[in-house]
Amino acid sequence: YFTDTLSEDTRPKDPYPIPRKTMAEPDYIDDNNPELIRPQKLINPVKSSRNHQDLHRELLMNQKRGLAPQNKPELQKVMEKRKRDQVIKQQKEEEAQKKKSDLEIELLKRQQKLEQLELEQQKLQEEQENAPEFVKVKGNLRRTVQEATEAPES
Repeated sequence: YFTDTLSEDTRPKDPYPIPRKTMAEPDYIDDNNPELIRPQKLINPVKSSRNHQDLHRELLMNQKRGLAPQNKPELQKVMEKRKRDQVIKQQKEEEAQKKKSDLEIELLKRQQKLEQLELEQQKLQEEQENAPEFVKVKGNLRRTVQEATEAPES
């Protein structure tokens, strides 16, 4: 109506003209020739796999719910796994120590007593080695006097 009355020159030109089809239609579309092999879209084995379909479905459902998958860097994932493993290992060690039998507890006590005795003996030896010369000579004299008194009695 109104647009028909306008001349071609006064119409505004479209800055983005729609391009016409530049390729010709293939011949085999119209022909019913049975000798021609018609192209078919190839099947993507990844998309047709059951695992991929399940994963895709799960991702879509999570997106609808608003649960985005965690996008953590690989290093952060590895460090968190190591930390979890360390905590589990420490917990197992603590449980093992709590479950020690009476025999193990008694053996540990004896071992600690022996270690204390060894430390005391080492301290005594160090004190004797570090003692002045006159103290050593006095100790030797006492031993010789004791040996001399014990010898006639026996």
